[in-house]
Amino acid sequence: MQDVTDLLALTAELIDRPSPSFEEAPFTDWIEAELRAVAGLDVTRVGDNVVARTDLGRAHRVVLAGHTDTVPANGNERARVESDVLWGLGASDMKSGLAVMLDLARTMSEPTVDVTWVFYAREEVAAVHSGLGELIEVRPDLVEGDLAILGEPTGAVVEAGCQGTMRLRVDLVGARAHTARPWMGRNAIHRLAPLLDAVASVPERRPVLAGCEYREALQAVAVEGGVAANVVPDAVSVTLNHRFAPDRSEAEAEAHVRAVLAPHLDEGDAIEVVDVAPAAPPAVDHPLLAGLVARRGLEVRSKLGWTDVARFAALGVPAANLGPGDPTLAHTADERVDRAALDRCHAVLVDLLTT
Repeated sequence: MQDVTDLLALTAELIDRPSPSFEEAPFTDWIEAELRAVAGLDVTRVGDNVVARTDLGRAHRVVLAGHTDTVPANGNERARVESDVLWGLGASDMKSGLAVMLDLARTMSEPTVDVTWVFYAREEVAAVHSGLGELIEVRPDLVEGDLAILGEPTGAVVEAGCQGTMRLRVDLVGARAHTARPWMGRNAIHRLAPLLDAVASVPERRPVLAGCEYREALQAVAVEGGVAANVVPDAVSVTLNHRFAPDRSEAEAEAHVRAVLAPHLDEGDAIEVVDVAPAAPPAVDHPLLAGLVARRGLEVRSKLGWTDVARFAALGVPAANLGPGDPTLAHTADERVDRAALDRCHAVLVDLLTT
């Protein structure tokens, strides 16, 4: 293997190549060109997604995947380096992870596993637009493997599995009346009070799976209602977001929410699941990942948010999150990454691909 690149400088170069969601094409063009220049890689482009694969006849195949898009800039569109710290859009989520992936793709000439490198678009927007989803629909063979590692920001530790996420719209009905005579109607907005109380009072559930503790949550995130300042409203809608642990299916998660709401619903009320993404179980017992954790003494914790590990899990590919960025800094104006985290993540992935 060649000498390790200055990963901080490479991350800065990637930051200075803008790639907000739906505008990744020029960045993808550049990544594709870099990968096609590497001997021994079979490179395929599907839309604004690029997949590069080795074909060395190894017993196992590891998939390293990361999204190329960023959220909109917040005065941080240019990279700024001070000492061993780099600030800039995507420094945490996830130009730093892409820098590690790209360097390994360029320099890893004799891995002990076959490797698939997946650079995909449109992760930071609605799931329906996902570039990874596009790849799975059009060319699922390109993303198959024995284990997948996503470079989502984790601070260079393993975040196992992920929680599912569900968004529901609850419509409550009432009857209009003049606010001078409210007893002649039924205030739909007032009906929200006990329902919201019930949502806020749901006990936090913390299941432990393979040593990873998950924390479920049910939150009201939006309310719509009201007719006019002198009208008792006859309708109100509340949007709920439910984060559910990997020991529950989508149907079980929905049943749980409906049970919470049921005592506060009347005839004419409605619940609609607007969107849902499944959870993914922790893959820490997979031999490739378990061996890596043991050799490197890696911290393993649960992933409380939703990530694309769930898409791989649905394909039957065990997956985990491991990237150099700090997840608490993702999408902030102060987004940054330090050299130590980049080098640590790089070393861990070298171990995975060569041991």
